[in-house]
Amino acid sequence: MAQLPSRQEILDWVSAHPDATAKRDIAKAFGIKGAERIELKRLLKELEAEGLLERRRRHYHDAERLPPVTVLQLLPPDRDGDIFAKPLEWQGEGPVPRILYAALKSDPAVAPGERILARLIETRGEDHDYQARLIRRIGTVQHRIVGIFRAATGGPDAGGRILPIDKGQDREWQVRPGDAHGAKNGELVDAEQVGPRGRIGLPVARIVERLGDPSAPRAVSLIAIHQHGIPDDFPDAVIAEADAARPATMQGREDLRHLPFVTIDPSDARDRDDAVAAETHEDGGATVWVAIADVAHYARPGSALDREARNRGNSTYFPDRVVPMLPDILSSDLCSLHQGVDRPVIAVRMRLDAQGNKTGHSFHRGMIRSAASLAYEQAQAAADGNPDDQTTPLVDAVIRPLWHGYELLKAARARRQPLELDLPERRIVLTPDGRVKSVNFRERYDAHRLIEEFMVLANVAAAEELERLRRPLLYRVHEEPTVEKLDALREVAEASGFTLAKGQVLQTRHLNRLLEQAEGSEFDELINMTALRSMQQAYYNPENFGHFGLALRSYAHFTSPIRRYSDLIVHRALIMGHKWGDDGLSAQDIETLSETAQHISETERRSMAAERDTTDRYLAAYLADRVGAEFTGRISGVQKFGAFVRLDETGADGLLPIREIGREYFHYDPNAQVLMGSETGLEIGIGQRVTVRLTEAVPLTGGLMLELLEVEGRPMPQGASRGRGKGPMRKRATQARLAEIKRAQKRRRVRRQH
Repeated sequence: MAQLPSRQEILDWVSAHPDATAKRDIAKAFGIKGAERIELKRLLKELEAEGLLERRRRHYHDAERLPPVTVLQLLPPDRDGDIFAKPLEWQGEGPVPRILYAALKSDPAVAPGERILARLIETRGEDHDYQARLIRRIGTVQHRIVGIFRAATGGPDAGGRILPIDKGQDREWQVRPGDAHGAKNGELVDAEQVGPRGRIGLPVARIVERLGDPSAPRAVSLIAIHQHGIPDDFPDAVIAEADAARPATMQGREDLRHLPFVTIDPSDARDRDDAVAAETHEDGGATVWVAIADVAHYARPGSALDREARNRGNSTYFPDRVVPMLPDILSSDLCSLHQGVDRPVIAVRMRLDAQGNKTGHSFHRGMIRSAASLAYEQAQAAADGNPDDQTTPLVDAVIRPLWHGYELLKAARARRQPLELDLPERRIVLTPDGRVKSVNFRERYDAHRLIEEFMVLANVAAAEELERLRRPLLYRVHEEPTVEKLDALREVAEASGFTLAKGQVLQTRHLNRLLEQAEGSEFDELINMTALRSMQQAYYNPENFGHFGLALRSYAHFTSPIRRYSDLIVHRALIMGHKWGDDGLSAQDIETLSETAQHISETERRSMAAERDTTDRYLAAYLADRVGAEFTGRISGVQKFGAFVRLDETGADGLLPIREIGREYFHYDPNAQVLMGSETGLEIGIGQRVTVRLTEAVPLTGGLMLELLEVEGRPMPQGASRGRGKGPMRKRATQARLAEIKRAQKRRRVRRQH
């Protein structure tokens, strides 16, 4: 009878033979047979209980070592271009092993965030613990879930369930024992799907991070950050590069410090990436300067800062925080054009004639010193003749020339006729502890429009300059609406008594004429909302397809490299074209320009969705104490499951479930975008004025549920109750309702034809 091995002998065997670690392999190695296998099993369980061995699928592994074949998630390349990977099954108590992905030439290309099944080779004397060789690709990260953890009886180690907070998810997720990551009952958690979703039973998830108390005020934006996968922690290498950055010197730069630059931003702005100056000419024209922070000087191609900036794509703005594209030391300090300090810039000088036409431009890599950091309200007051102590000395030399330049550009804009949508911007004001204090709409000043016009002009100049230099760039593209969307807009316009030109090439001036017809009427908001819905989404592209909304042939983003990676690419292209240094576009930048355009277009949409979800949650929290109150608003959308209402007071969108609209059946007409009552013929469509009662507000999801009280000032009709009658009577009633709906549809088609 073979003698049982000691505990240390078993551990040594497992470490030395990672490919043969099943219980039968261990028994065979030590000559253990028959009843002795029971003792071996007991000994292995003891080692497992003490954490010295880990059992995975009937195999035992050293808990402080990874198995020879494991699942890895690839990380972004480091500053040397090496790709490291994170093990997804690490259970050891020490630091997570450092794994270098060693790709062969024959291996397919993989991307950061992708999961692979890899064979590990332990290394010694290197700066990493393992090398990984690809076996096969698994894909990108599994479906993520942010929700509330409900622990099963027996504590977090017993597993539990996750209640998703996403409005689009109403199905719970099961957490198996051992996959709770120490989460406590009621905590907000970030989890990922485990395995494919089956047709029956709850889907399974593994908790990957505990996010804390879901009722904490500042958890609102945190939820959106995790829900949308927005990176909010900078890797150590990125922080190290940012900390090592030093202020730029005058070497190789033009001295522009004599020019009267000022910045004009929101009063709470943290980063100031654009400064403006102007000079009035005797002939009525002007010279306008726009200076933009020289981020390219710090975030050089291929650096850790550059890779992380590209990964993020853009900064994301929430009411309580900003997730920046660049570390704070750059975005809020070295790259920010603060008052009274020297800052490196790429500036454009633009000459305007007396009609506001740009007659020429030139680009300069220089150094400026901002004369003042002004708020929009402050600059506007000075322009209106009410300067404060800071702006009084600036009125003649700075403010008046700027406003003269703006008047010229305003005249040029009127001739160009870009799309003039009237879309007020909502502003959520928080208390110091992160709760909603008030919700209002931002006041728009000429100071806002001045900066916008100057930035548009600078962006046009950047695109034209790079075309002249024949250098690659990223255009900001906005294509014209599709025929289908225009037809839908035309239908709404005609139903409201207005006209939209047909049978000719659509231009923004045609849409502006429609908006002017509706201005001040009861259909004003409806036409603006429908026109906005008809627009295509803007995106980035190395090819130029024009900018429909701005009515511009060539347009590129140049003015915000602190918060947009697209602008950093344009800056590098200008540096390359003018031979200003070795920090221009790299060969890698040029080779991957299309991929970069697609990636940053996606990160922009991701940020917009996260910002919108956060706003919805803050608004729901703000309105939670007013459940039962009545509000006025307009129908902003219609679907087969109900209608959406935008409330006048806050701009929040709430849902009118179709089952709660009146006491009759409503039929959805997707072509006319209306819900029609089967008995009364009542139509509920986009733009109608309504009065509603708030019946539910859920801050965790941002959901608002409403009850319809009045449509266009008239109380809801008291139709027959839903579900009245049975058998043949109910069938005849249903047939009658359907016949009436078809007759109404036919009447609408006839009206459209005439």
